[in-house]
Amino acid sequence: MPTLPRFIWISLIIVLLVLFSHSFLYHYFPDVLQPGYFSADNKHQSAEPRVVQARGNLAEDEKSTIELFENSRVSVVFITTRQRVMDAWTRNIFSVPSGTGSGFIWDDHGHIITNLHVIKGASEATVRLADGRDYKASLVGASPAHDIAVLRIGIGFQRPTPVPLGTSHDLKVGQKVFAIGNPFGLDWTLTTGIVSALDRSLPGGDGRTIDDLIQTDAAINPGNSGGPLLDSAGRLIGINTAIYSPSGASAGIGFAVPVDTVNRVVPQIISRGKYIRPAMGITVDSKLNDRLTQHLKLAGVVILSISPGSAADTAGLQGATITPEGSIIANDIIVAVEDKPIDSVDKLLARIDNYKVGDTIKITVLRKNETIEVPVTLQPGE
Repeated sequence: MPTLPRFIWISLIIVLLVLFSHSFLYHYFPDVLQPGYFSADNKHQSAEPRVVQARGNLAEDEKSTIELFENSRVSVVFITTRQRVMDAWTRNIFSVPSGTGSGFIWDDHGHIITNLHVIKGASEATVRLADGRDYKASLVGASPAHDIAVLRIGIGFQRPTPVPLGTSHDLKVGQKVFAIGNPFGLDWTLTTGIVSALDRSLPGGDGRTIDDLIQTDAAINPGNSGGPLLDSAGRLIGINTAIYSPSGASAGIGFAVPVDTVNRVVPQIISRGKYIRPAMGITVDSKLNDRLTQHLKLAGVVILSISPGSAADTAGLQGATITPEGSIIANDIIVAVEDKPIDSVDKLLARIDNYKVGDTIKITVLRKNETIEVPVTLQPGE
């Protein structure tokens, strides 16, 4: 064998032996390579726990946030729903988990407020209180137009405290807000943020548009729905109802039904089982209105017809005229309600919904190129 290849082979074998020996000693006899490393003397070095640095007092805003959560937590509930399904082969009906959500205590009679979409399609719902007690809930009623549902549980003793009530008409963009709920089933979670915008509109799941919503950047995720949105005083200012997110998780854009709406709708649901919207007795159509206002080059809502004997008829409002050729001639076009501009049917319904049956409101209409103001006393809607 030539001298050079032999030398290469011998060198390679020596290197492999050295690596093997080092690996063997490192794993089985580490003291040979690092004498004293695992000796008893070294094991006692730096064995004592480190000294804890004194933190000092919590900041005032931290104290107030902690106090808010501890006081409000007992008023928030965890809702789980189940749905009855039928086995296609055996025809047996059984119950399966449907979803989770949040809610809060409304009064001392066991009424729970949540979103309608939290319980929609469910055959049963269980409410868990902050102290761990579980109760089967019954459905009192709901308002699909506001995505609000009222449940009731039977509480004979140790009734949890209802969440304190605030107002939403005086909210300002930039106010601090706090959301408590059960995102992704992680019970009683607190997130914080600010009021990002007011008077937002959002399409509902059934094609309806939910108006006058509060927009917030407080983290709201699936499972937060139905939970309370609180102000810095711990008062209820809204119901967390939806998020805007391509991924389905919080993107810093959440929406809440304002508490003024809740305080107007919920008492009717409790007493009647449903919410009766105030109305004027007029006929309007969203798609047709868009075409008419584009043709007329103005913003407003064209009154198509007036129900005989209705509030609008009594007030003297006029519906549209249909020519023999089938053309529509607009007579009264609603342009404002209580001096607040109206540019769509949804906006008109939302404005009227801010009042109660029996309230008299000022309607501004455009009639033959003249602006007139007409008082209308609201009647029960259908």
